[in-house]
Parts: sequence; C-alpha cells; structure tokens
Amino acid sequence: MTTLAIETVALTRRFGDFTAVQDVNLRVDAGQFFGFLGPNGAGKSTTIKMLTGLLAPTSGSIRILGEDLGANSAAVKRQIGVVPEGMALFGRLTAEEYLRFVGRMYGLDRATTMQRTLELLEFMQLADEGKKLIADFSHGMQKKLAMAAAVIHGPKVLFLDEPFEGVDAVAAGTLKAMLQRMIARGATVFLTSHVLEIVERLCTHVAIIHRGQLVAQGSIEELRAGRAQANGAAPTGGKQRSLEEIFLEIVGTSREGNPAATAPEQELSWLS
Repeated sequence: MTTLAIETVALTRRFGDFTAVQDVNLRVDAGQFFGFLGPNGAGKSTTIKMLTGLLAPTSGSIRILGEDLGANSAAVKRQIGVVPEGMALFGRLTAEEYLRFVGRMYGLDRATTMQRTLELLEFMQLADEGKKLIADFSHGMQKKLAMAAAVIHGPKVLFLDEPFEGVDAVAAGTLKAMLQRMIARGATVFLTSHVLEIVERLCTHVAIIHRGQLVAQGSIEELRAGRAQANGAAPTGGKQRSLEEIFLEIVGTSREGNPAATAPEQELSWLS
C-alpha cells in the first residue's frame, strides 16, 4: 500500500465572502517530486500556507505523513521544511547565527547544529559571508539561506514556494542536485513555480489549481494523455506536448469551457 505524504479532503479557505481555495483534494505519495501549478491568484500560496500550518483552513482536513495537521501540528512541523513565499528571514543575524537558531529550534543538539550549519554554508557557497548580515544579502543569497534553513533538520516533506526565483544558474543547479538527492533518500518535495520548464524537468507528478479549484492532478504522462484533467477535457493534437502547452490548454478550458480559448487575442493600439 502506497504511503501518502500529503492528503487533503475538501480543503477550503474563505476570506470573508471570497473563496480562495475550494474543496481541494490532493494526494501526494511519499517520495514524489510534486509540482503545484496555477496562474497568479489561483490559490497556490494559500494552499501551501494551509499545508504548512501557517493558515487555518475554513473547512476540510489535512494529513501530512499520516498525521492530522490540525490535531498534531507540532509533531507534523518537526517533520517538514518550508521555503515560504516571503522567506521570513531574520535580517539582523548573520547566516551562521540564523542557521544555528533554526537548528536548535528544531531540537538538534549543539554539536549537530554546528556541524550541519557549517556544511550547509559551504554547500550553498555562503561560507565566506560570515560577518555579513542577512539584510545585506542579495535576493539569491537569501533564497539559498532559506533553503538551507528548511533542510537543516532533515525533513521528510519539503514545501518550496518559487525556490528558484532570483537565483543564478549555478546556484539553481546546486539546489536542484540537492533536491534530487533528497528524493533519492525517500523525502517528498512539493514545489510551486511559474517556470514550467523547471517543473517539467524536475517533477514526476503535478496538480493544477485555477480559481481556487483543482482542475488536474496526476503524473505528467497522464496529463499528456489527457487522463488527469478534472474537467474532463480531451487532449488535442497527436504530438507530445510540453507542460506549458498542457497547462495553457487546461487552464484555458477551465476558464472558458473551450480548449481553443487559452490565449485571447489582444492588441495594444500603439504597438499595432
């Protein structure tokens, strides 16, 4: 029987009269590299905030590694790592001070915390920035530090919200290699990104959310075959399509009810 790393049932979040996420049923097997896709404002970040305990759902349930998040929040959070949308770093600390703080917060002993801190700073190419405050780091350096903090305790599930945004090609390659090693060791990675080429290259399974509702979920092969679309739309064309083409087709179908209506023609008068 396959172990589920993430499972939601009818997950819903409302803000007043606005429903940001509605009746989302996610199933992510342990050990999967899972991509969570959607247009801006579709509900991706709201969903991740609920999955990581940063935001309480209005209704529905969340289970992480078989544990009910609502009933066992502290136990679940010790087993997950998060790189949130805004990173939420402490700008007046150095990178080493911050990682030591995070390690101790997760319950690691001092010796283990120090060992992992030094290894992570070296791995992330931040070892030479020992005296610089995090507030003075570039965006890419802060992103690498946030990733280091998310994995210092060896999480079983890693949630990443746009982890490659603002990261140079060399650093991105380092982060991708680290994530692949985590998957090889049985961890689960839940990734959101607007760069669909990255998702297609890294992820084996994806879900697509649009206007707060899941419109597709399954392996990339199932998406290409048209078997994972929640709205039942049939695939078009005989050639193998890219994830970008699939995404635009599914989101366009869910928006207009017409597979062809994925990119309405618009013109700017002064550029015509």
